[in-house]
Amino acid sequence: MKKIISLTLLFVLCLLLVACSEKEEPLTRVDVQQVNEEGNTGEVVMITDQEKINMISKSLKLVKWEPNTKVSMARKEDVFATLFYTYDENMPERLYEYRIWFNENETAEIISNNEKEGYGTLDKKDSQNLKNALLK
Repeated sequence: MKKIISLTLLFVLCLLLVACSEKEEPLTRVDVQQVNEEGNTGEVVMITDQEKINMISKSLKLVKWEPNTKVSMARKEDVFATLFYTYDENMPERLYEYRIWFNENETAEIISNNEKEGYGTLDKKDSQNLKNALLK
């Protein structure tokens, strides 16, 4: 009897652990606009393909963020992206805006309107993955 109770308790604890670890922000859509040198934006491209969304999400998790950092860039961003997160189907989506610069050395610099993020940088490999997901 003790063994059944122990196994049941272990099972319940494992379920709770798995349920709590699944609380990732569900990225559901990304709207992307390319920006030219004059600062004009192109048409909005909506990304809903789950593979691309996963790549964008993974890339943004690898950004080295510096919250509360004020930066001034010499040129307009290359890409303006709006990420749509759905936390609860009964609540409106939460939107975060990202201004992204792809540099000549193949890195990226990003400014987010999410106060937990702010200004961030991304290395060559992850920058290329993000660029491919956003622009192709």
